Amino acid sequence: MFPYKVWTNRLRAEGRLLLWLLLLLPPLSATGSFISRYFSKTSPSPTPTSKIILDDAAGLGRVFDGIGAMSGGSAASRLLINYPEPQRSEILDYLFKPNFGASLHMLKVKVGGDGLTTDGTEPSHMPHRDEETYSRGYEWWLMKEAKKRNPNITLIGLPWSFPGWLNPGRSDPYANMTMTALYVVSWILGAKKHHKLDIDYIGIWNDREPENQYIKTLRKVLNQKQLNRVKIIANDQFWQPLSAFLQFDPVLLDAVEVIGAHYPGTKSDNDSLKTNKKLWSTEDSSFFKVEEVGGCWAHILNQNYVNGQMTSTIAWNLVASHYPRIPPERDGMLTAKEPWSGHYVVENPIWITAHTTQFAQPGWQYLKTVGFLKYGGSYVALTDGLGNLTIIIETMSYPISQCKKDHASFFQVTDQIIIFSLQGTFINDGTITLKLGLDEVYTLTTITTGQKGSHPTPPESRPFPSNYEENFNFGQTRGNIAPQFADQTGVFEYFMNDQDTSGHFFTFRQQVTQRPITWADDADQTISIIGDHNWKDIKITCDVYIETPVTGGIFIAGRVNQAGSSIRSAQGVFFWILANGTYEVTSDLASVRVIEKGIANVTAEQWYTITLIISETSAYGLLNDTVLWNAPINSFPKKGWAAIGTRSFEFGQFDNFRIQI
Repeated sequence: MFPYKVWTNRLRAEGRLLLWLLLLLPPLSATGSFISRYFSKTSPSPTPTSKIILDDAAGLGRVFDGIGAMSGGSAASRLLINYPEPQRSEILDYLFKPNFGASLHMLKVKVGGDGLTTDGTEPSHMPHRDEETYSRGYEWWLMKEAKKRNPNITLIGLPWSFPGWLNPGRSDPYANMTMTALYVVSWILGAKKHHKLDIDYIGIWNDREPENQYIKTLRKVLNQKQLNRVKIIANDQFWQPLSAFLQFDPVLLDAVEVIGAHYPGTKSDNDSLKTNKKLWSTEDSSFFKVEEVGGCWAHILNQNYVNGQMTSTIAWNLVASHYPRIPPERDGMLTAKEPWSGHYVVENPIWITAHTTQFAQPGWQYLKTVGFLKYGGSYVALTDGLGNLTIIIETMSYPISQCKKDHASFFQVTDQIIIFSLQGTFINDGTITLKLGLDEVYTLTTITTGQKGSHPTPPESRPFPSNYEENFNFGQTRGNIAPQFADQTGVFEYFMNDQDTSGHFFTFRQQVTQRPITWADDADQTISIIGDHNWKDIKITCDVYIETPVTGGIFIAGRVNQAGSSIRSAQGVFFWILANGTYEVTSDLASVRVIEKGIANVTAEQWYTITLIISETSAYGLLNDTVLWNAPINSFPKKGWAAIGTRSFEFGQFDNFRIQI
């Protein structure tokens, strides 16, 4: 068998393999560099030893469904599409290319619903009842890039929010369950028709209690549309109460293919196991602290099966590609937050994932002889049924095994020697002896195709440009997304004014006119941020166009200090012009604290140029080059992003946006 040891002790980068095993890959230190070691056959006598029998004579365990990651539920992949080449393709290789990096088996994406999800919003394919658009957002592009690298990758969709027209003024999308099911199914059909993508699994509603009748309705509509092959995952929250419902409802049981739980702490429950359904951890890990993420991820990839019989684990999230200072930080398998520089960081979870994904494929089966090491740690073994065998071993200590949402009871791990005895159809009485240290991952395998792929060192990190201009002309981006803008409430997209005669043929338009059925606490105003959270003194200029008479309004802002799930409480310097002919200067997005206000002689359906200049403790605003106000800002935030937005969920247009620092 061939040993692979891609990641070692995070502090010392040490470890030993047996000399008589062919070493195909040298160890990788926690910093990402290769190191060379001599692997001794002898071990110190005080090291405790245990023997483990690996045998398929009694049959095999559950079928392995794969390891995946999630783009969505946070808009965390937002900036990735704007990366230059070759860096963008390099990032995608590390995530999806087989036998190269993480080599993911699954990609789970958000079915956009125009609502906020942790780090920003993603657009719906049906923003209005009578409008279907399958070019919005970046998830289509990402799925195609994944399929390009791995045609066998499993694609999963899950809604986090829904457009408001499905149930106006309500907090759930179930007023007409058939209509909601048709809305979700249209996304699946659109993926195939417009992008040649086959969606394999569809979820219900992220982090919400199961609505049993809707699950059955969705299954019925899928079948009616000849989508029997698309399976349902429910309920993307907890094992209960869905698992209990399944015991007594045969129609519901037949509708659900996979029971999915979030952050299960490596444990399932008896009701789930009784269903004989596939059990998946459909959202897990949340990496956060990079020094510890390798341990957390390695721990749960093994122990989700050892403890909970879960045959798939999906990481939240795929790539941390949102603005720095939008929490959580560095929460992806790879960090890519600077499309303007091309800089990115390949994080440890890439290589931890490779220990499984490069040496076992969906359809392999776990051996029944999996479990815990006597002196701490765990092991799993999988076979393809054709003579190949892969064993993954982890010895993660308690301190670095703690995932963000999984606080396990204390356990002890020590240096140890394990002796694997291979029996059954593998090797009759063959043995493998291995010395294990703390915080290590080993893969022993008959598969010879794995490798630690690499690309040239990425460009150096650098700040967002201090002088930035965007005229929103078409042809310079993919989809309908303007480079670098990150929507926090509402959806902002390129727009074409067919009848324009004022020089604003191509603009940037806020498109959501009805509050979505939300997952998070969206603001009551719309807002898209851009730039650097450390910006202090700044000049922002933008041409703006209010579309809603009397009640409409539009703003530009600087020093915006909050985003993501905290967007409702965002503070900054907000310069508003309103369709009723007035202006306001507020220190918050909600316009609770008005610092200045007065007459502006503006109206809807006219273009205006507004400018906001912030300098130390004062700020002033211009309307068409005329100073409109000047005010002290001693109590305002000291730094933050630039932003644009509208007074409510209303149409509003922007053009010729410029920043000077």
